[in-house]
Amino acid sequence: MSFTGKYELQSHENFEPFMKALGLPDDQIQKGKDIKSISEIVQNGNKFKITVTTGSKVMTNEFTIGEECEMELLTGEKAKCIVNMEGNNKLVANLKGLKSVTELNGDTITHTMTKGDLTYKRISKRI
Repeated sequence: MSFTGKYELQSHENFEPFMKALGLPDDQIQKGKDIKSISEIVQNGNKFKITVTTGSKVMTNEFTIGEECEMELLTGEKAKCIVNMEGNNKLVANLKGLKSVTELNGDTITHTMTKGDLTYKRISKRI
């Protein structure tokens, strides 16, 4: 199953408490909570490039399944991690105490991030 495509955020749960736990300033949280971000994924075999555009902020991460890479976090800091594929539709990464799971089902991507006992869930649809 190919992840390649553009996806628009449809809904999210626990945005504000999760972003506060990550240390994002309140003004950034307020600006970002109502913006429909666009995620563009390009998959070429085991190589991925993910670009997320939220208003004027653009964040791009590139990685190869099973190989160490450096990812930019929502806070702007960078962390090393390994992204693994589970089945043919789920990307899983652990970085700086944060677990990220991105699951593709048809034209819907569910991205869940967990830090401690706090979970943030985003649902995006292919556009």
